[in-house]
Amino acid sequence: MNIRGYIFSREFFGERIPQNIQSLTIRDYCKKNKLNFLLHAVEYSMKGSHFILKSLLNELNEIDGIAAYSLFQMPFIDEDRVKIFNEVISKQKSIHFALESLNIKRYEDIKLIEDIWRIKKTIPYCYKYNK
Repeated sequence: MNIRGYIFSREFFGERIPQNIQSLTIRDYCKKNKLNFLLHAVEYSMKGSHFILKSLLNELNEIDGIAAYSLFQMPFIDEDRVKIFNEVISKQKSIHFALESLNIKRYEDIKLIEDIWRIKKTIPYCYKYNK
């Protein structure tokens, strides 16, 4: 399977991971999962941009899937994110998240990813106990 990498040049969820670390993580994930890693595409640095990710969706006719560094590089807005996942699945392709070692290949796989997103979005509003 030929998988195109997807990395960021900006921070996400307060994290800024160097591009070379993102690339190494994706390469390692692909090697462990016997996926043929193709060079990665780098998202634009403007906040909220997913232009490159959306262009990768058009490339799915020539490749088997996308490997992002993290699932938290996907759009913050739930509907936008799920729309991307649905498009990948409708083309019978896959999207992988190297850091979390997760992937989406079927519609059923979306639920786990969305549950993780809901938890991540809720954590800042949780009660903090100080001793």
